Amino acid sequence: MTVSKNINNPVGQGGGQRKRQSRAERQNNGPHRNLDRRGAADQKAELVRKMREKAAAAEAAAGQAGDATGDDTAQS
Repeated sequence: MTVSKNINNPVGQGGGQRKRQSRAERQNNGPHRNLDRRGAADQKAELVRKMREKAAAAEAAAGQAGDATGDDTAQS
């Protein structure tokens, strides 16, 4: 039995029974992957936004606590 080394020329499949894949599709870069990447980018952007909001809130809280205790030393 002959083993095919080319995915676009599979042995035993006959002509036209299998879609010819582009190089990008063979490397898992097909059009479906673009949607996956866009979704992942959206999730990452949302996560970064949430982290920045938390950091800003924590910084503001630390700033207010620092102002309350730091006023006496700043005037001395």
